[in-house]
Amino acid sequence: MRIKMCGIHVIDPAAAFDFYTQTLGFQELLAMPEHNLFIVKSPQDPEGVGLLLEPSDNPIATAYREGVYGLGLPTIVFGVSDVRAEYDRLIGLGVRFTGEPANDPSGASAVFDDTCGNLIQIHQDA
Repeated sequence: MRIKMCGIHVIDPAAAFDFYTQTLGFQELLAMPEHNLFIVKSPQDPEGVGLLLEPSDNPIATAYREGVYGLGLPTIVFGVSDVRAEYDRLIGLGVRFTGEPANDPSGASAVFDDTCGNLIQIHQDA
């Protein structure tokens, strides 16, 4: 058994799709604008897990997304080979981070706002 897909609730799936593909560099796995359905994948792991950009169009999803964001908690963690390099690349593209990259016992990480209602953590792969 393996994880095939996971999802995050976003304010606007089409806008999230643009941000995740054009800014973060993910690739389209599926885009059906007429159904508000957008799924992206990592170019480094094309057979890996798809990420469903799920609409927060019900009160429970909205409350969850807003609650997690309000607590300053990342919704998902993306692995990168070099947190500082990815931080610098994304800063150059206008991405807003909550702070500079930091190190703790689990390694280097940084958190950014995905402009779609979520905080996302990048974590340096070992």
